[in-house]
Amino acid sequence: MRSPLPWGLTSYHIKLIAALTMLVDHIGVVFFPDAIGFRIFGRISFPLFIWLLVQGETHTRDIGRYGLRLAILGLVSQPIYQLIFDTTRLNILFELLLGLGCLRLDRKFPQFRLFIWLGGAGLSELLSMGYSSYGIVLIFLTRYFRPRLSWVVAWVGFHLVWSAISGPFQLPAIAVPLVFWLADGKRGPKARWFYAFYPGHLALLWLIQLWLTQAT
Repeated sequence: MRSPLPWGLTSYHIKLIAALTMLVDHIGVVFFPDAIGFRIFGRISFPLFIWLLVQGETHTRDIGRYGLRLAILGLVSQPIYQLIFDTTRLNILFELLLGLGCLRLDRKFPQFRLFIWLGGAGLSELLSMGYSSYGIVLIFLTRYFRPRLSWVVAWVGFHLVWSAISGPFQLPAIAVPLVFWLADGKRGPKARWFYAFYPGHLALLWLIQLWLTQAT
């Protein structure tokens, strides 16, 4: 969908916003765990990664290469992800990889759509992925984004139900479709750095954390 305005956000702009908000979120987690503002700001990031994943799956000429890149970066990121966040969960690149598989299977086998997405949600829970079934549902909803009231109701309604079950932490993501609406459908400048930014910024934060620990 293209922005209804004479100007809009290219995919490059959305990548910058996603990277910045993720960085702010993780700075908050690592260095300012009691400052909730960092985390609220960071809720914007993951849905934007999903938007970019959906666009990437739609336009890629080599789905295997796209998936392999996510898998390799996910594996590279996992040790530092576990160290810096003190968790055994899988990082978001694995969830995006699972979502990529669901998107492509949905495209090829639409008659099995319900089973594909339910299976993806179940697998995300079984494998203890970062955003679990919440992330898979968001990928599904973003796949079928339309600037219509029915879609907005589905997006908002899902977040309200999820917050009632798991707490209000993800509620700020309700506002993210405003960015979807402003997307102009253009790629903009190439951003080969984008997915590598994930392990790169984690490594940098870990080194800073290590340095601060040794300095005190």
